[in-house]
Amino acid sequence: MSETRSNSTPSAHEPLSENVVFHIHGVTKTYQMGEVQVKALRGIDLDLYRGELTVLLGASGSGKSTLLNILGGLDTPTDGHVIYADQDLTHASESELTEYRRYHVGFVFQFYNLIPSLTARENVAVVTEIAKNPMTPEEALNIVGLGERLDHFPAQLSGGEQQRVAIARAIAKNPDVLLCDEPTGALDSKTGIMVLEALQQVNQKLGTTTAIITHNAGIAQMANRVIHITDGKISEIMTNDTRLAPHQLSW
Repeated sequence: MSETRSNSTPSAHEPLSENVVFHIHGVTKTYQMGEVQVKALRGIDLDLYRGELTVLLGASGSGKSTLLNILGGLDTPTDGHVIYADQDLTHASESELTEYRRYHVGFVFQFYNLIPSLTARENVAVVTEIAKNPMTPEEALNIVGLGERLDHFPAQLSGGEQQRVAIARAIAKNPDVLLCDEPTGALDSKTGIMVLEALQQVNQKLGTTTAIITHNAGIAQMANRVIHITDGKISEIMTNDTRLAPHQLSW
């Protein structure tokens, strides 16, 4: 690994370069828990680039999920700016954030959130029916290696297969960005590797900017860049000179 931190970042109001998808500048997040203020993020400065696969690595409570939720328009910062493709999400209205989430972002969470009464194909179709330029459910499920499981219900699928259906659902609307929150957290290592292979396939085949948050340091070796988050701050940014395939990772 080699360090790739840059000290020259554009201000919140400068147009982003063509290669920058997200520009995060001075982002803080404070939660009020009764009489106590909890500082989840303490001044985050970061750019995420088009087509890269980034791992955000940190212990539980480090702030990585909070940052991912802000990037996805599920939460807003207390201070600072998040610019997505020259749109300042920090000052976006609820309807603008809804449109942003619907058309630009795919989410994959630790728990699959599939609808039990729908088949794999139908679970994916729930998203494609509201997207502007979707792929077919069959296309999305083929990308994650489930082309032969289209008509199976979640109860008929393994945990890894259910997570791959969730990935297919997330990518079927052709999002610009795929945000993954502990996507292997509920899986054993063998099954988790299959899920990571699906995410890598999406990133390489579709060019989708992909961010994976995890506390599992082994996953970091498959990323273009690794963002270490400690106590709400970025402690280190590293580039992998040599990336490993998921099946080469040590857990």
